[in-house]
Amino acid sequence: GAFDVTMYPVLQLWGFTNEEYQVPGEDELKNALDKTGYQKIRMDADSMELEAGMEIDFGGIAKGYAGDEAAAALKNAGVKSAILSLGGNIQTIGTKPDGSDWNVAIKDPEHTDQYMGVLKVSNQAVVTSGGYERYFEQDGKKYWHILDPKTGYPVQNGLTSVTIVCDQGYLADGLSTACFVLGLDAAKPLLEKYDAEAVFVDEDKNVYVTSGLMDKFELM
Repeated sequence: GAFDVTMYPVLQLWGFTNEEYQVPGEDELKNALDKTGYQKIRMDADSMELEAGMEIDFGGIAKGYAGDEAAAALKNAGVKSAILSLGGNIQTIGTKPDGSDWNVAIKDPEHTDQYMGVLKVSNQAVVTSGGYERYFEQDGKKYWHILDPKTGYPVQNGLTSVTIVCDQGYLADGLSTACFVLGLDAAKPLLEKYDAEAVFVDEDKNVYVTSGLMDKFELM
């Protein structure tokens, strides 16, 4: 539930779907949240049914899925070495032609024109979710597009960036959002469940790297 495809009505209320940004009132937010909840989706082999007012948004995993499909098409065409960039989503096929790993930079959440570190990966997806990607400011406060499905408010747990490394792009895409919502400690069991690795950055500029990336990550 930390990543929920039914959050579109709440994103729309905040203005993240059309850039008409606003901080919603409590009643408005409650009404929008009443139209969310992945548990309300009814599915069988042939159909899917939603309650009135509900909408599904696959934006949180679409680029990851597209990366998987593009990589599969290239592999089927005989490509053995490639790196694909889909704006925040990186998909790698094999290694570089010389056999070395690909270098994938991670943005500095505070200075987005700079990089804070580099990952070495091969045949994996790298996806980053950060509050700096889409946000607005009102009355001196910053509101970003990563919302907590439980409250409907932008996530405020001390994290500013989460980067996921795993074999599948769509999974890395979903996990980057879910782990950002859950926070550093609560995200760890989810990473273990899906055999994924991560780099977390918090608002105090601390960087946390999971054990599987310790030899694959370098601070810049």
